[in-house]
Amino acid sequence: MRILFTQLWMILSHKSFLWILLFINIFGTVYGYDWYMWQLEITEPKFWIFVPDSPTATLFFCFAIIGWLLKRNFKLMEALALITLVKYGIWAVAMNFLMLAETGSIDPVGWMLIGSHFAMAVQGVLYMRNYRFSGWHIAIAAIWTLHNDVIDYVFGQMPIYHDIMKYSPQIGYFTFWLSIACIVIAIWSLKFRAKSLRMNQ
Repeated sequence: MRILFTQLWMILSHKSFLWILLFINIFGTVYGYDWYMWQLEITEPKFWIFVPDSPTATLFFCFAIIGWLLKRNFKLMEALALITLVKYGIWAVAMNFLMLAETGSIDPVGWMLIGSHFAMAVQGVLYMRNYRFSGWHIAIAAIWTLHNDVIDYVFGQMPIYHDIMKYSPQIGYFTFWLSIACIVIAIWSLKFRAKSLRMNQ
């Protein structure tokens, strides 16, 4: 099993694969911002940066990949990427399944969103070995993430899913604890890396 994981990591960390992953995430980021364009048109400009959550998460990851290709670590981007990829990946999957439970069906775009956002969360976790962020980077990323929750659910800038907007208080509560869970994952990642370094010394 260890050999299998080693071979998988060799593929995931290969420069050619990272280039492919970068282009996929660039495409997803551009598509995501375009998808949010209609909501941005009805949003006050001061909230624009907080509205397109998922494409901003993949944008953070794009910068992280660029760093790896340059043999560098953009540590804040890595912390932001891990927390937000897992958070908004899981969040979108949950919201689309809630839509399915509420309406009895979702369209092909909904299924595409489920698949693509699940992949977002997975890639955030798969590249934990590459992250070099510190506790300070996690703290800044945590502030960004929780502040975004406040903007979304206190100031009403959450992604608009018309059929489930009546559940906004419950969704906001779920989102807050999802944010906390993802911050904990980042802290666990940092501690696991520190433990691994001590064991290898």
